[in-house]
Amino acid sequence: MGSKKSSTPSEPVRIGVIGCGAGLFHLEGYAEEPRAKVVALAGLDTERCQQLSKRFDIPHVFGEYTELLAHPNVDAVSIATPNFLHLPMTLAAFDAGKHVLVEKPLARTVEEGERMVEAAKQAKLVLAIAYNRRSRHDVNIVHDQVARGALGRIYHAKAFWMRRSGIPGLGSWFTSKELAGGGPLIDLGVHVLDMALWMMGNPTVTSVSAASYAELGPKHKGHWQGSRFTVAENAKYEVEDFLTALLRMKDGATLQLDTSWAGFTGHTDEFGVSLMGSEGGAEIHVKDYAQVGTLRLFGELDGVPTIIEPRLVPRGGHGQIIHQFVDSILDGAPANPSGEEGLDRVRLIETIYQSAAEGRELTISEPSNLP
Repeated sequence: MGSKKSSTPSEPVRIGVIGCGAGLFHLEGYAEEPRAKVVALAGLDTERCQQLSKRFDIPHVFGEYTELLAHPNVDAVSIATPNFLHLPMTLAAFDAGKHVLVEKPLARTVEEGERMVEAAKQAKLVLAIAYNRRSRHDVNIVHDQVARGALGRIYHAKAFWMRRSGIPGLGSWFTSKELAGGGPLIDLGVHVLDMALWMMGNPTVTSVSAASYAELGPKHKGHWQGSRFTVAENAKYEVEDFLTALLRMKDGATLQLDTSWAGFTGHTDEFGVSLMGSEGGAEIHVKDYAQVGTLRLFGELDGVPTIIEPRLVPRGGHGQIIHQFVDSILDGAPANPSGEEGLDRVRLIETIYQSAAEGRELTISEPSNLP
């Protein structure tokens, strides 16, 4: 299958999913897309993969991703694996002639991300990123309001994802600097950073000032409550558990970003973005992954302050991302989110971490050229 097909294919795009953990969200998304069919699944957790193959009626299951990529009846893949595997798996998929949808973040470093974006261009294949929070109804409403100019000039924004006790897999790849690339910034903060910048129209970031802290994780405090993640024996904690940053834009706007896995705060597991504009404002505040009752719009009516709370519709985040991924494969439509946007976010994350490490504001020498 090439990089462009008819938008009404006689046969669905044949998908392989790599990773049986986060891969579940991709499988649920593909189940909503009639133009695609998952035909293969690969993962090291063979028991979980077999369970998913029965649940979603997937005919082929492999232990190694290379076996999946070698299968001739796979046109595209979803990569839902730990961060350190994104680069080698993506490059191998392009070498095998497969389109790629990769989980966020695109990569651990700018150098890795650049190699992935360049490989997609050379292969003339689609590279898309699963920033699934973009698909939320509240996010889309605010994005459209800003695009229409309803809020005027956006001059300041706040973005946060805060947990009180939510370190995932203490001692696992999540808390390894080498394997993950960082802590809550690259895991959670990248979501709200992408949400805020996308809603603002992807303004060019020119400088960053950040600070990071590791106060709870090294003491084995703040791990995720319940059975979802376990604490490894002799667990090592090599990343931050809280980070704060101020980003300045070329147009004069600013963005305050706060993100944590663990901290003695009133937050449970909450994220959001608020925008302040010259003609109005917006506030998204999500607690425990709620999809309704999360948005307020602020304005005036004949000089009287107003608050609008739109009636929201729950949406499966990966479903919309996958719909756009299939559009790109079939019609050559630009990927949304694209590999270039993924690389831009990685560049910002890398600069934020560097600013925190050096304790000073840093200028971004290679501003993005996003639309």
